[in-house]
Amino acid sequence: MARPKKYKINGEEVTKLASLHCTNMEIAEFFGCDESLIRKSYSEYLTKGRAKGKMRLRQLQWQSAEKGNTSMLIFLGKQMLGQTDNPEASEASEPLPFID
Repeated sequence: MARPKKYKINGEEVTKLASLHCTNMEIAEFFGCDESLIRKSYSEYLTKGRAKGKMRLRQLQWQSAEKGNTSMLIFLGKQMLGQTDNPEASEASEPLPFID
């Protein structure tokens, strides 16, 4: 039986690659190992990296919207506020009362 090959895999590097939304296969190819090794032994680094990547993307979306990017404002309104292009599809069937 062959002795298992030792790989020099840095968990922080796995996190960094996962934050760039690299696939498990791409990360494995980077380190020259099998994808199952990355998936099984480094899952916490993958999870942490993917969460960081999502947070960074959300941060960039907010910055874009704050600069007045109309498309991003519409996108975030639909995603985060449930807004639609169809006013008939809104939650309120009657207009909201005016509050003085």
